[in-house]
Amino acid sequence: MEQAQHQQYMRRAIELSRTNVATGTGGPFGAVIVKGGMVIGEGANQVTARNDPTAHAEVEAIRAACAHIGNFDLSGAVIYTSCEPCPMCLAAIYWARLERIYFANTKVDAAAINFDDDFIYREFAKAPAARTIPMTQLMRDEAMQAFKEWGSSTGKIPY
Repeated sequence: MEQAQHQQYMRRAIELSRTNVATGTGGPFGAVIVKGGMVIGEGANQVTARNDPTAHAEVEAIRAACAHIGNFDLSGAVIYTSCEPCPMCLAAIYWARLERIYFANTKVDAAAINFDDDFIYREFAKAPAARTIPMTQLMRDEAMQAFKEWGSSTGKIPY
């Protein structure tokens, strides 16, 4: 793909982020997903508009792209995002199997306007019992039954 095409898709992600600020519908983040030279999903941050802390631009774009193609697997697709993805969005990008990430602003730029993901990155590195939000394992033996059933199921759709 030519540099001009990459810039076109990034400009659209940036436009989504700026429109979001102008309309007051969410934070300054936009994302575009492209596959085979076609935009298959777009998203802008909708956290405050939807009262949904998971409604980040990248997640919204992934949801739109999956709905558009009718599949949870976005292999072969590329995401253009106005900012380096946060930990949640980065994980979602991996789960969706996107093949490449292009980003504009950095996580340092985001931290400068009070979107600081560094705390979450530091939390991930800690043992579960040492995290700020206490984590306690409970009823593993009972919960393992679902895992055993999944493991032996012939009707499962792996992802």
